[in-house]
Amino acid sequence: MFQKVFLEKVEKMLPENNSLNEAVAMALEISYDAAHRRTSLKSKFSLEESIKLARYFNLSLDELFGLTEKQFVSVEKTKEITNEVELQQYFENAYKSLLPLLNKKGCQIYYSAKDIPIFYTLSNNRLSQFKFYVWLKLLDKQFRDKSFDEYYPKLSTIKSAKKLGELYQDLTTIEIWDITTINSTLKQIHFYYKAGQLKVETAMQLCMELKELLNEISLKVVAKKQRFKLYYNELLIMNNNIFISTPERESLYVPFLMLSYYQTSDKRVCSQAKKFFNKQLKNSKLLNTSGEKEQNTFYNKMMGKVNALEQLIRAENILEFE
Repeated sequence: MFQKVFLEKVEKMLPENNSLNEAVAMALEISYDAAHRRTSLKSKFSLEESIKLARYFNLSLDELFGLTEKQFVSVEKTKEITNEVELQQYFENAYKSLLPLLNKKGCQIYYSAKDIPIFYTLSNNRLSQFKFYVWLKLLDKQFRDKSFDEYYPKLSTIKSAKKLGELYQDLTTIEIWDITTINSTLKQIHFYYKAGQLKVETAMQLCMELKELLNEISLKVVAKKQRFKLYYNELLIMNNNIFISTPERESLYVPFLMLSYYQTSDKRVCSQAKKFFNKQLKNSKLLNTSGEKEQNTFYNKMMGKVNALEQLIRAENILEFE
């Protein structure tokens, strides 16, 4: 029953005059005769073949098994990161995943920015290196007692990260920020300063580079109206979900633990995610087309938080009684 329903759905998806046998043979990388035995129901799909077909034709196995009323969704999870080598591999895999999208017309990336989007902190400056440090501090046991000034990322890690960051700049992106998007980075700088793992001078440098990043983003708002859109949402706190839409395929990435994500191309889920993103956009201000006053209000709120952190660190340093 399952195989028959599966094949019926695949056949409906095929363009006119396309052979079901040829489509199955290509998807499973088997001979035409082997495909015919399966389409004629003389041979059954193995579990591995069912999964392979579902991925190839972007179908949900849950739906095919009749489990949609339980809202089950098939997802993939990115590999857990426990050291710098795996962090570098994470950057490389993300690059390979995003690269094909550059050549697809109509591709859009929606980013619900609970934190500053990771792609902005993937260069060779101190702020990017600090982000690497924070991630590894939480994921790698060997970083437990290491201060930031003792950390020197590998050149290969820097190159992989920079390559991914530059790729994001060439994609059509739609980002939604709220007033707390910058908070996580500010807390990290203050926390590791108070923990004695950041020198005052280093903390000040990180704040300076953070302000430079905010300035770059504010300039992008004006300069790249077609390829880059920044929305300001005053009602909701974002969740770091990423939704990628192309004419052929849609995918949703949901954060899991630190840097890992659950990824699904389930049509039902992606349709719901797209509707939710669009609803968020309707309740947000598009800063690209907003007046100078609204753009400056958003920019000044963000910049004011960085200035406040600088003043706090200076005051705590001066008033240190120990």
